[in-house]
Amino acid sequence: MCFRSSRAGAFPFGTLLAWTFAFGSLGGLVWELRTSWLQSRLFAATAKRISYSVQPGAGEVVTAANGPYDERLGYARLPEMTRRLRDANLRIEAQARPSPWLRRLNSFGVFPIYREKNQAGLEILDRKGEPLFSARYPGRVYADFDSIPPLVVASLLFVENREILDPTTPYRNPAVEWNRLAKAIVDQGRRKFDRSYGGSGGSTLATQIEKIRHSPDGRTNSAHDKFMQMLAASLRAYREGEETSAVRRQITADYVNSLPLASSGGYGEVLGLGEGLWAWFGADVHEVNRLLRDPQDTPRHALAYRQVLALLLAINRPSFYLQRDRAQLEARTSHFLNLLAEANLISPGLRDLALPIRLKFRDRAPSVPPPSLAEQKATDSVRGTLLGVLGLDNTYQLDRLDLRVATTLDREANRRATDVLRGLEKADYAAQAGVLGYQMLTPESAGSVIYSFTLYGAAEGYNRLLVQADNYGQPLNINQGTRLELGSTSKLRTLATYLEVIATLHTELSQKPVDELRAIAASGPDNLTRWVASYVVQGADPSLAGILEAAMSREYSASPGEAFFTGGGLHVFSNFDSRDNGSFLPVREAFQRSTNLVFIRMMRDIASYHLFRLPNVAPDILTNPNSPQRAEYLARFADKEGKEFLARFYQRYRGMNPREALDKLAQRVYPTPLRLAVTYRSVRPEDGIDEFEDFLEAHLSKNAAVPVKTEQLYRKYGPDQFNLNDRGYLAKIHPLELWLLEHLQKNPHATLDEVFQASSAERQQVYQWLTKSRKFHGQNIRIRTLLESDAFVEIHKTWKRHGYPFPSLTPSYAAAIGSSGDNPAALAELMGIIVNGGQRYPGTRLERLDFGIGTPHETVFQYRPPAPERAMPPAVAAVLKQALIGVVEHGTARRAFQSIVLSDGRTVTIGGKTGTGDNRFDTFGGRGALIDSKVISRTAAFVFFIDNRFYGTLVAYVPGKSAADYKFTSALPVQIFRHLAPTLRPVIENGVSPVPNPVLRQARSSGGDPDLRPEVLERFR
Repeated sequence: MCFRSSRAGAFPFGTLLAWTFAFGSLGGLVWELRTSWLQSRLFAATAKRISYSVQPGAGEVVTAANGPYDERLGYARLPEMTRRLRDANLRIEAQARPSPWLRRLNSFGVFPIYREKNQAGLEILDRKGEPLFSARYPGRVYADFDSIPPLVVASLLFVENREILDPTTPYRNPAVEWNRLAKAIVDQGRRKFDRSYGGSGGSTLATQIEKIRHSPDGRTNSAHDKFMQMLAASLRAYREGEETSAVRRQITADYVNSLPLASSGGYGEVLGLGEGLWAWFGADVHEVNRLLRDPQDTPRHALAYRQVLALLLAINRPSFYLQRDRAQLEARTSHFLNLLAEANLISPGLRDLALPIRLKFRDRAPSVPPPSLAEQKATDSVRGTLLGVLGLDNTYQLDRLDLRVATTLDREANRRATDVLRGLEKADYAAQAGVLGYQMLTPESAGSVIYSFTLYGAAEGYNRLLVQADNYGQPLNINQGTRLELGSTSKLRTLATYLEVIATLHTELSQKPVDELRAIAASGPDNLTRWVASYVVQGADPSLAGILEAAMSREYSASPGEAFFTGGGLHVFSNFDSRDNGSFLPVREAFQRSTNLVFIRMMRDIASYHLFRLPNVAPDILTNPNSPQRAEYLARFADKEGKEFLARFYQRYRGMNPREALDKLAQRVYPTPLRLAVTYRSVRPEDGIDEFEDFLEAHLSKNAAVPVKTEQLYRKYGPDQFNLNDRGYLAKIHPLELWLLEHLQKNPHATLDEVFQASSAERQQVYQWLTKSRKFHGQNIRIRTLLESDAFVEIHKTWKRHGYPFPSLTPSYAAAIGSSGDNPAALAELMGIIVNGGQRYPGTRLERLDFGIGTPHETVFQYRPPAPERAMPPAVAAVLKQALIGVVEHGTARRAFQSIVLSDGRTVTIGGKTGTGDNRFDTFGGRGALIDSKVISRTAAFVFFIDNRFYGTLVAYVPGKSAADYKFTSALPVQIFRHLAPTLRPVIENGVSPVPNPVLRQARSSGGDPDLRPEVLERFR
């Protein structure tokens, strides 16, 4: 049988095939749109190829999105942070490598696909892996889908995504609901013609998560943005395979935990339903969950449900609804209560109870009791370091990073040390610790002293901070960033400088001929040069070690009966122990006894050594009146002191307008016609006679007799009649004050730097009197002051090399006994140099940073110390170490002797230096009489080393006027050290190197980070 076609009556077979294909295609499309069967295969096959692995060394970084989630957790900051960490010697140890498909999709702008975290934050661990600090944001999350009350899920899906949990479509793509998407497209078209038309959105929970986490500012700004959200959500949905039932449940939980709920005062960004209930209503999320798991028609259930529903509805415009117009949110909530009851998702009884409720919003999140600042001081020091290293502005940003930090700190040792220091605030504990009594505390004063203790360990080429503890309940860390007068601890810096000078001279002179050495020994420029030359000629041991030992035996007078010209004036000093006054003490014994006058004279010798080595300074500068260098130094003096006076005067008139400044100056002038005339004509030389008469009338008393006519005063005392010095003499006002007022009349907004630039000639002019030949003695005083300042610049270079933290030294011999200040961390650094044989090892409190664990951004940074620097000769460090041991065994730190005994019975060697600072601001009269003494603070310090591996400081400190009531000396911190010492034994016995970190190992090997390979795990063992 055959079929034939004809023009009339033939069967339309081609048309039938076309319609069959069309209907079949349409049916297949409808079936695909409902079931996502084909999509599930395509997306699952692609998602299977999206992976990453963590491997040793630096890898290709996946470009993070720029959404709120990526900014908050730090993924978007990774390239910048990597550069900063590299500068801080934290190098990449291991890093995630993306698979080719992940790399390719990322290059097209697709958000990185991986299992994202609902909760993250900064975690700080000690060197054993014990937690020191943990910040988790958001703080209240649902662990999984099953922990969310069903009523909350049902309400959410009714509002946002009703089909997502449909059990009849196991392969459904949760990224799109086609009917809603089509309606949204139509609505967008209508809005082009009717801007008032609201329309609806086509987003599902899955795409909304992509938007609020990864789109810029959490917004959809274009059709391209929407497409990228849908693509990323689709790939993320099929990561586990073709079936998405479990993934859709997880998406629901993720959404509940990710709700962007604006920012709450005092807290910041609020994320997730659990956090929102607490922040906006002060509700306990656990109690709300309990009520809603068993919904009943009671007022408590109704309130809990209305709070939940309001937050679910607020995400449409969170800032508007939660911060600006809560009334509209209330109305929207009431509207949806009716809709939910009509849909039989809530009972009419629950609706009727919830409708009249008006929610009580909080303008600020509930306050959380802060942790003890004293207990958190070590952790805060780490967070402060991280802020600087990572370039962040505040701890709000820092605490929200997806970051785990392994530190050098020892949690248990910090806890024990903090307990001891806080216990000392109580009189009974202080008595038990032995810190009450002579040169220490009274029971009444025990509670007001601030104590600070630090302990460092030296090993493997760098120093680790192990303990940082104090009892101070304020953010201030007195170990760093403070300038305290720590008294005789400066003698350690002075002794180190003295020994370095001896070592330098030994190197210079040991190769010279004997005759030349004898000449230097007889007439060398300074005491130290002469002594070293004499020793090299006569000494029994020509080695560096030999001369340093001899230098420690060199004697100085301890007599306080000499006045010292230093710091621009004459000063006298006293010894702490008057029994030293008539003695000549070897340097070693003076260091042990902390004898002030020995170190004052030692500093004089050091300054003299540098003074005669200053470039272009002739030996006869102070004896030859024709030396050309005298004029140079006098000009420098005029410039320097002139600036000091101008700075003082500038502060006096700062912020005043010209008239106010002139009136203030006039009030400081004794009101005679002559003085006022000179003053006014100097300050306002261009004013006419009328303004001049008005000024005299305003400032002369009514009964004052004017000896001549005002016209004569005006002409006679004009600025063209006398030079600046003479006008200052006539007005009894410093000439530079007159000049400054004239300058400010014309330039009222001039800065101090501009004043300095404009006054260079006047500063020299004012000091012309000093250049006259009859002023030879006065010239020498000024020249010696500048020479001393220059010498102290050289001394400062040595102190800086030894860790001194400040940009200059007070140019005075009193720097040897603490007048230049110090801080405990810097003293500890000097002790570390000594312990490490003269090498300055880099120091750290950060061992390792694990960033973005379990993500394609994962990067492990490990501290890699730079090469140590030679800070002092090894022989000098060895002599200093023995001197410090002598202070503990025979000197002012005797209480610390044999204070640490290990479990095997071995007594640990301890060395240290003590210091006491009674810090006052003294005012003296014209003849040197003390007029006033204002107490600023009192300090006592003990800087120490233990067993050649550990070192640190212990400081007692009382700030303010109350310090006048305290008489404690360095005996106090030494006794506290003795009491604290037994608690340090575990640290001393366990050593310095980090203990293997079981917390990290367990997390990485138990599947928490499946992409980390065994060879990388080895690096953490």
